[in-house]
Amino acid sequence: MKYLQTVFLLVMFSFTTQAAAAEAPVSEQRRAELHDLAMNRETPLLERVAALREMYRHMLNDDGTVPSRRVCIWDPIGKNGPIYAAAEDQVTRLLEWDIRVNLEVYTNEAVLTEDFKAGQCDAALMTGMRARTFNKYTGTLDAIGALPETRQMKLLFQAITDPKNADKMVDGQYVVMGYAPAGAAYIFVNDRKITSLARAAGKRVAVMDYDPIQAEMVQNIGANPVPVSIVSAGPKFNNHGLDVLPAPLGAYHILELHKGIGDNGGIINYPFSQMTVQLIGKAESIPNEVAQLVREEFVANFDRIIREVNAASGVIPDDVWIEIPQEEKAAYQIMMQQARIALREHGYYDGEMLSLQRRARCRFNQEHFECASPVE
Repeated sequence: MKYLQTVFLLVMFSFTTQAAAAEAPVSEQRRAELHDLAMNRETPLLERVAALREMYRHMLNDDGTVPSRRVCIWDPIGKNGPIYAAAEDQVTRLLEWDIRVNLEVYTNEAVLTEDFKAGQCDAALMTGMRARTFNKYTGTLDAIGALPETRQMKLLFQAITDPKNADKMVDGQYVVMGYAPAGAAYIFVNDRKITSLARAAGKRVAVMDYDPIQAEMVQNIGANPVPVSIVSAGPKFNNHGLDVLPAPLGAYHILELHKGIGDNGGIINYPFSQMTVQLIGKAESIPNEVAQLVREEFVANFDRIIREVNAASGVIPDDVWIEIPQEEKAAYQIMMQQARIALREHGYYDGEMLSLQRRARCRFNQEHFECASPVE
């Protein structure tokens, strides 16, 4: 999570000028010029920073000091977790710049999002599934089966981070400040005969307790949805309360899912989705021009983050993997495509993002069935 160190600096740096807050406001013409300068990726970083400082000098305190910001961090382990540790380390460094960030760690993501909505945080780091509440466009990055390969995700991240897409990062009072890979989610099962969700009819399938659409989707395939939280999912699977559990590979060791897999289960060797973590800010505290630089920093660290995620996942025993027969793989992909389309029609997924994801898939596999006759 070293990338968080740079992110916290970027969250604050547009406010580090010591110009007096009482200066005359920037004219609309000058603001437009500064905006174009700050959003131009060809402009040297220091010049972009200088433009931001001039644009938002009014956001300083009356005495010219830097206002503090409260950033809420979701770390399921709490203050002893790796995400919080990286953030806390950077806060110490920021004190040398006279920048003050008040960190608040949450182990319960539901509480974090509610506090964020209530205005108790200037920015919050959360899973992509939760981030969909604040921005459906980036909240669709985690769509079912949309990005089977890491290289597809990297290409997509680079594309949406272009400044021409900056307006899509603002939704009402919220602004997306960054998105990072959190690892692919796979299907954990307690019976190797369940080689896909299509074969999960009558089985107990985990769905997030805050998301009724997931439950509806599971019911549509004839399975029984079982509401879980990130904390309760592992124990329920291990205690035989679930037959099917979508989860990141890191959960195999952290949550000891080998107990739920037992002698007859395994992990289906096809990514169910690519999970993300996303940093969402309050637009009144974090201007979109500042957020653009943070987004670029996230993407610049993509490869390093992936290495850290893979290292944290550990080694999965070879005999745990369940290979999908080649003749069934196409049917598996069609099933996930149909699920995405259905969720798009429900207003759950953003149609433009689904189209971009299809283009990313076809960029690396032009012979795939969906490339000649696109429906997403």
